[in-house]
Amino acid sequence: MAKQKVAMLTAGGLAPCLSSAVGGLIERYSDVAPHLDIVAYKSGYQGVLLGEGIEITGQMREKAPLLHRYGGSPIGNSRVKLTNAADCVKRGLVKEGENPLRVAAERLAGDGITILHTIGGDDTNTTAADLAAYLAANGYDLTVVGLPKTVDNDVVPIRQSLGAWTAAEVGAYFFDNVGNEQTAAPRTLVIHEVMGRHCGWLTAATARAYLQRTRHNQYVDGLMMDSQLKGVDAVYLPEMAFDLDAEAARLKEIMDRTGHATVFVSEGACLDAIVAEREAAGETVKRDAFGHVKIDTINVGAWFQKQFANLLNAERSLVQKSGYFARSAPANGDDLRLIQSMVDLAVESALNKVSGVTGHDEAQNGKLRTIEFPRIKGGKAFDLSTAWFAEVMDNIGQKYKEA
Repeated sequence: MAKQKVAMLTAGGLAPCLSSAVGGLIERYSDVAPHLDIVAYKSGYQGVLLGEGIEITGQMREKAPLLHRYGGSPIGNSRVKLTNAADCVKRGLVKEGENPLRVAAERLAGDGITILHTIGGDDTNTTAADLAAYLAANGYDLTVVGLPKTVDNDVVPIRQSLGAWTAAEVGAYFFDNVGNEQTAAPRTLVIHEVMGRHCGWLTAATARAYLQRTRHNQYVDGLMMDSQLKGVDAVYLPEMAFDLDAEAARLKEIMDRTGHATVFVSEGACLDAIVAEREAAGETVKRDAFGHVKIDTINVGAWFQKQFANLLNAERSLVQKSGYFARSAPANGDDLRLIQSMVDLAVESALNKVSGVTGHDEAQNGKLRTIEFPRIKGGKAFDLSTAWFAEVMDNIGQKYKEA
């Protein structure tokens, strides 16, 4: 029987869990199967296609605990869709006429890989599912076990994805400083744009974390820095209906009374309407290899700024984005515990030849298990009926309904 050999990769955007997950996998294999060789493919599936790997040495194993201290990915990311041959050819990852799935499979087989861990979001793990299906259909002996990474927390049917808790906490820290810009000029509108293409969970959770962070602040009575200035006046999510006139009137009353207004907006809020507006004007909206709109080119926060600035009679308005600051942070305590539990299960499943994605399965009462690849999907909507979200919106004083 051939000796087992482990490979791992991180892919998609960053999240505050990648470095820790890589470190955790190295540590766990070193504990329970120290005889197995480990390789990390550089820059996600790109490294698989190009044959670029990092052999995990004994010294790396000894120092793996250091990886829990850092954000980013120690092995690099990329966005590659193995079923999009045209894009892979365009990027020089495969030759014309080659099937990227076959190239990847043959690379893994040639490298002697029997276990592959993919650490990423829905695109990474649905690509892993495509690869696993191809491998099984073509007789390759490989077990693929994914770990769910996304700050959006939008992977079906997983209750909590890795890195999302940290991103909310760090986004709140970011805005605790940025919100002080309200004192820089009279009638200032500050818009905090938070990541979240289709799901408003992170924006809602960041607003919650910010309100919790500032809840026990003490102020000097009579001065401008008070609980009102350090509050939130509006939250807009992709799942919510948006009435511009009603919200502008509500926020103008707040601006007239306090001299400032604070808005938290998901980068996916009103996205379809904005894209339709631009395409109707003849603009070509850029999309990635997965067909997703390149959301960083849309600037949803700037669209809200354009709509609100005049209607609120704001003398100054600005948009601040916490996304890259939050997603590149090291994992916090809650995420570290979640990462460890998922890593332990991922290694156990891999050694037992059970493929899938580890996570708390919402269809099985939140049980932590290795979920079958065909059930993994992206774009899970945030549930607006969530109790803690209702408390946040009551605190803000904003009425809302589903889109």
